[in-house]
Amino acid sequence: MKRVAVLGASVKRWKFGNKSVRAHRAAGWEVIPVNRHEREIEGLPAVASLAEVVPPADRVTVYLHPEQTLALLPEIAAAAPREVFFNPGSADGAVFAAAARLGLPAVDACSIVDVGFDPSDFP
Repeated sequence: MKRVAVLGASVKRWKFGNKSVRAHRAAGWEVIPVNRHEREIEGLPAVASLAEVVPPADRVTVYLHPEQTLALLPEIAAAAPREVFFNPGSADGAVFAAAARLGLPAVDACSIVDVGFDPSDFP
């Protein structure tokens, strides 16, 4: 089973970080919500950082503001995922440039769509 860490997972069901948790689960992924303020999201135990995701996730999907994303790129790189989805609104030119310098396998796309759903499928 593929593993995904949802960076910026949320308890608020209208937020894309929550929709991603539900979409990846529906698509058969093992989901690890990452949120430093929550202990549980959608019935799953949440972790505070990617360093707590053991074994590492195949995919990291990011739902944060670009400045937060930029600050967490070293942590993402240390997690060594096979791919990093920078969802719409989570990255800008500075993020992509830094990700390239770190050798991150960056994908500029919506991970919810990638697993076969539309965000509207998860109201």
